[in-house]
Amino acid sequence: MAARVSESVRYWANEHFSRGNWRIVLFVYIVLAPVLLLFGYVRMVPIFESLILSFHKWDLINPIKPFIGWANYEELFQDENFWLSLKNTTIYAFSVVILSTLIAVPLAVFLAQKSRLSAIYQTIYFLPFITPMVPVSIAWKWIYDYNHGLLNYVLSVFGIPAVAWLTDPGIALYALIIMGVWKVVGYNMILLLVGIRNIPSTYVEAAAIDGASGFQRFRYVTLPLLRPILLYVFVTSSITAFNVFTQVYVMTLGSQSAPGQAVRVLVFDIYQNAFQYFRFGYASAEAVNLTLIVLGLTLIQFRIARNKEGMDG
Repeated sequence: MAARVSESVRYWANEHFSRGNWRIVLFVYIVLAPVLLLFGYVRMVPIFESLILSFHKWDLINPIKPFIGWANYEELFQDENFWLSLKNTTIYAFSVVILSTLIAVPLAVFLAQKSRLSAIYQTIYFLPFITPMVPVSIAWKWIYDYNHGLLNYVLSVFGIPAVAWLTDPGIALYALIIMGVWKVVGYNMILLLVGIRNIPSTYVEAAAIDGASGFQRFRYVTLPLLRPILLYVFVTSSITAFNVFTQVYVMTLGSQSAPGQAVRVLVFDIYQNAFQYFRFGYASAEAVNLTLIVLGLTLIQFRIARNKEGMDG
């Protein structure tokens, strides 16, 4: 069945992207050219400037930026704060991406069924994503409050003692993960829902005629055809998760902070080195490493998706 689905997908792609449509493709690139140029200037130029700055020593005040070669990178790989930040960021990113996707897939399948309340549920799930991060972080900081938080109050109803969600170094990171999953699951669900609704009904009907059960239709029809959307979800979610900063800055600084920098993440470490210690060259080296990590993970995800498609074919 998987082979038949893969063959049908390739046939559909060949029909829609044949040589006769090259004019449409050319028109699309021409229309996107100004946006791509602006994106290149706003995004790519700072990346190259950060790469160059990472080989210099600069404190923002002194106009002289002496070239120091690989010294920033050598110091970086010996810095305990960097490795702690990398560990926390990796745990956060993988947890948020995997959990949010595992929750979003069944939600999307359920809401893809025709229902009068489907639009209402979509709105409810999507609202956290479009809400600005700062007010969301403040609200969750109150929810997690040890003395007056809503979550500990609910736990007390069941006789469970209060938990120091943001001050316990063993729990603080996982509290942020819960909040991160809640924030992005609606966005992932909407993307997957669009993908499910765009799957031609003939494939599902053919599988049903062949005697496939509901789970088999999902496993051999829906899931393979959702692979491009899943790849997009994984890539974008990974990039966003590795750039986590605002909720850490808002929720874990001040009186409600976990001891031992338990929730120190890479972007916060970059911010601190650049704008508190004025070590812009060192912070640029950290930013370059973060960029390489995200780029490497993206390439790995594309490679895995391509190999999986080749195995199915």
